Amino acid sequence: MRHSTSSRRKGATPKRRPPPPAPSPGPRSPKRRGAAGAPSGGTPRKRRYRPGSKALKEIRKYQKSTDLLLRKGPFCRLVREVCQSYSRESYRWQVYALLALQEAAEAFLVMLFSDANLCAIHAKRVTLFPRDIQLARRIRGVESL
Repeated sequence: MRHSTSSRRKGATPKRRPPPPAPSPGPRSPKRRGAAGAPSGGTPRKRRYRPGSKALKEIRKYQKSTDLLLRKGPFCRLVREVCQSYSRESYRWQVYALLALQEAAEAFLVMLFSDANLCAIHAKRVTLFPRDIQLARRIRGVESL
């Protein structure tokens, strides 16, 4: 009566292949920095960050900056589309009016996400779930949407 169909016996460790020999640099070719992890094709490999470190880097970058996070063109098209859904006429918008609207919308979203992040931290999580955003909106009340 056999218990397993694998060819390896209990307690036996698999054998590993030996690493390929490293090419020794010739007398004419100086050793370049950063090429150690390059594949044989000659193109350098894309840098791999540890999970979460790139997100923290992006958070620091966006916290330092004061520029708008959403692109102006798509936001303007969205505003015009919403405006057109309320009225048959096509209204013209001043540039500064659209920028003020975008500033207010981004400030609202940033505050909503920070409140939702507090809800996630309260639930002993670091991941933001849709229910955190729904709870933050419900706690804020109807008048602030």
